[in-house]
Amino acid sequence: MNEEWARLDAAAGRSIGLGRYADAAILLRQATALRPDHADGWFNLGYVLRQTRAYPEALLAYAEALRRNIGGPEAVHVNRAAILSEHMERTDEAAAELRAALAKNPRFLPAWLNLGGLMEDVGNAKAAADAYEQALRLAPGNGQARARLAAIRVHKGEAAAAIRDLEQRLEVGADSQNDAAELLFGLGNALDAAGRYPEAFAAITRANRLNAATRPPSRRYSRPAQERLVDDLIATFPERPQGPSAADGPQMLFICGMFRSGSTVIEQLLGRHPLVQIGGELELIPALVHERLTPYPATLRDLTATDCRDLRDAYLQTVTTNFSEARYVTDKRPDNFLHIGLIKTLFPSARIICTERAALDNILSVYFLNFAETITYSDRLEDAVHYFGQHRRLMAHWRTVFGDDILTISYDQLVQTPEPIVTAAWHALGLPPIDADATPNRAPPVIRTPSNWKARSALHTQSSGRWHNYATELAPVIAQLKALGAIA
Repeated sequence: MNEEWARLDAAAGRSIGLGRYADAAILLRQATALRPDHADGWFNLGYVLRQTRAYPEALLAYAEALRRNIGGPEAVHVNRAAILSEHMERTDEAAAELRAALAKNPRFLPAWLNLGGLMEDVGNAKAAADAYEQALRLAPGNGQARARLAAIRVHKGEAAAAIRDLEQRLEVGADSQNDAAELLFGLGNALDAAGRYPEAFAAITRANRLNAATRPPSRRYSRPAQERLVDDLIATFPERPQGPSAADGPQMLFICGMFRSGSTVIEQLLGRHPLVQIGGELELIPALVHERLTPYPATLRDLTATDCRDLRDAYLQTVTTNFSEARYVTDKRPDNFLHIGLIKTLFPSARIICTERAALDNILSVYFLNFAETITYSDRLEDAVHYFGQHRRLMAHWRTVFGDDILTISYDQLVQTPEPIVTAAWHALGLPPIDADATPNRAPPVIRTPSNWKARSALHTQSSGRWHNYATELAPVIAQLKALGAIA
């Protein structure tokens, strides 16, 4: 039995190394059946099940690892918390898991950082600040904790204190280049809130240069590659695709567009309708592309009706697990604009909400946010302009193909007159009028965005025209956007 277990365990390790998580899950299930007392085997099974988005099963595997007295149980609790909060919308249980981790190891930095982030997600500024302060007692040079604490202070009107703290830490030194970038992004945004615009732009530029210096070549933005992708998508969908018939489950409302174009605000406003469940930034469409549809979009040309049903069912399985009673669910993944053709193939009746924002404000906001590894074009303004142009080109094609199935909402108009725009959007999406007396009370929304506290603030027009504060620094961007025809 031990030889067979060792063979299975080794094969599972190789599969994990190759990213073949479904194969690893099969092997680890067999291995844990042979040696149910091996706690690390249950932990590894939990990990691969999480990678395959089998979240309930992953929770059970992690729980079994705890029951088998795994070493370092605090890490297991943190993994369980991440599943519960990020993928299952069970934030109270996630908080309990993080507190269990800290009860077992009060010096476990990831638990304090995750607890701070979770408290931000649910809008508890005091609890978030307390968690970040605890993290800084353990790691004073941690950039994430100090930058997020600064954002909370700015939200409370304490920008000057946030600036002093960040500047002092930068003088002492950060723990790493990544930490230094976090501190500089925090400082730049605090200086912006204080109206010290040239200093803010200088700090953000330093932060982006640090990110660019640490980004591996494979993660750098490639203008030719982005242009080829858009060309291929346009060629793949010259007309409306034929998809499977309607499926059981909620009606999906896909919100997409440029990052920093107001998608979070629009989702929160649409979510005021009692029939709409806010889903947040679901990773499901990009995951289907990465795991089942590479090379993309070439594989889409050979999809059969059965393939489409399988992909759609895989998507809906996670949605219905998390939102079993919902009639309408939002999927607010901005870069899903790349996948509108695929979305309309899998969900022919789906409505797409595309968010738009004034080009200069949108690009400036992208530049001021620390996307680190997740967004490759944010390090350099000229790359952000190029990406914006490709987004604009692709959306023009999608609107030609799908017409009124794409509802465009302007962030700048929304903040001026929110009520009529949201009411018109509900109507356009086929939602019935609201009976105000029957609208249920809801808990404060969970908001996962780096600009969490701005998204929670009352709607205002201060971010529209923000670029005027940086007109000198943005002179090259203005010229590039004029050449694209994006601004007059």
